Amino acid sequence: MKTSEAEVIREYVPIDDQQIHGVTFDGKLVWFARNDEIVAFDPATEKVVQRHRVPSARAGTAFDGQYLYQLAQGEILVVQPSDGRIVRRMPAPGKGEDSGMAWADGYLWIGQYRESKIHKVDAKTGEVVKTLTSDRFVTGVSCVDGVLWHGASGGKPPELRRLASDGTVEESLAVPVPTISGVEAVADGTFWCGGEKGNLRLVRRRV
Repeated sequence: MKTSEAEVIREYVPIDDQQIHGVTFDGKLVWFARNDEIVAFDPATEKVVQRHRVPSARAGTAFDGQYLYQLAQGEILVVQPSDGRIVRRMPAPGKGEDSGMAWADGYLWIGQYRESKIHKVDAKTGEVVKTLTSDRFVTGVSCVDGVLWHGASGGKPPELRRLASDGTVEESLAVPVPTISGVEAVADGTFWCGGEKGNLRLVRRRV
């Protein structure tokens, strides 16, 4: 396993000190969940541009190019970004114990925090088609260019971990922050990470 360090490039507190949960990125806006809403933040202007009420939005958030997906109390909600309308619901694999979530090629990758697992789920049916096991608690999950990453915490400093198709950890980035919640990897090699006290951070490998 390759190990290295990450650094925080930028740090924002978009609203207040409430916990940020799931994080995703649509190419311009960073969307994140915080308790009972999904928020769109524009890093270019450092302003919140949309807020949609979504009850129990306390876990992973994902984007498929058209819709947002939000974990909420044992369900996966499919949400229209323009107005926050919930267009579809399906059961989540962890029955309320889910953590991070990512969308890739018609599938959702959904983390289970305390179970240290990541499930590959059909985004149309909610069926679990594959399960990977980690040796650390799984927080945020992201998949970019076919590469799966997850945030790790619990008992050790936080890490970002790149996984092989069988779940083997191929790379680990130590992140110098207290907490990683949501994670979204970006094609340019950076990561959006939720954190403690309302922090949203842009992270990259240390250069």
